[in-house]
Amino acid sequence: MINYYIYENGKMTLTDKMSDGCWVSVIAPTPQEIKELIEDFGIDSGFVKSSLDEEESSRIEREDDQTLIIIDTPVSSTDKDETKIFYTMPMGIIITEKNVFTVSLQKAQIIEEASRGNIRNLRPELKTRFVLQLLLRIAAMFLYYLKQIDKISSIAEQQLHNAMKNELLMQLLALEKALVYFSTSLKANEATIEKIFRGRVMKLYDEDQDLLEDVLIEMKQAIEMASIYSGILSSMTEGFSSVISNNLNIVMWRLTIVTIIMEIPNIIFAFYGINTVDLPLPYTWFPISLAVAITAVVAFVLLKWKKK
Repeated sequence: MINYYIYENGKMTLTDKMSDGCWVSVIAPTPQEIKELIEDFGIDSGFVKSSLDEEESSRIEREDDQTLIIIDTPVSSTDKDETKIFYTMPMGIIITEKNVFTVSLQKAQIIEEASRGNIRNLRPELKTRFVLQLLLRIAAMFLYYLKQIDKISSIAEQQLHNAMKNELLMQLLALEKALVYFSTSLKANEATIEKIFRGRVMKLYDEDQDLLEDVLIEMKQAIEMASIYSGILSSMTEGFSSVISNNLNIVMWRLTIVTIIMEIPNIIFAFYGINTVDLPLPYTWFPISLAVAITAVVAFVLLKWKKK
């Protein structure tokens, strides 16, 4: 799907044709649309292919009069088990002499916010500022999702204090995995933004320097938050693993005590149940009383030793 947007009457407006200074949004393009991007719009085929590669890492590259910026964006979804999942998805930003193209495999939140006009003063004709505003918004989205991860992990921790449920443990593991993805993507994004900051690949203007510095600061803050939350979540997961292991030991200890106690009457009754002469007091009441007495003594000793 290819859409064209222009900044008109103070807001982002969808148009039916391409014009100079417009923003071209490309989402999950068909083979025909990919051909149109390359042949009709003159976009480098390698840039299009890289933008649609879900394994592509964040980077910046320039070819002739076109600049490609691959940036990782955060994504949130819920699986069939109602487990909240966070991951990242690469998005390509291609800057040409007259237009800015965004190319992605699926509709990302940053594209929705930009197309709805939720980003103030987002003007595609100012290509450098447009790109920097998108990068700033992506950094803010990372911070928002990191706070969501922290909130979900706190709720899961409180619930795990009351009951050890597999669903909650799986949620914590999914959050820990998400933080690894976020940390990796944020570091790659930071390296890309630092390359932009040096101004060798993409032309920068004096009025955009402050905005670029804000983007870099937001990215560094997100990296630090991801590192802190990852450490907290890892400690929490290890703590609950120790609790589960300790609970299993307690259960096994109780089962062992029950097994030992139940075995004592079996041993005594087995002796009195065989055809053996000269057993002391071969009456029904004696082996029963003896079994009860020995069982009580063994149970007392085992339980007393457990408390120590």
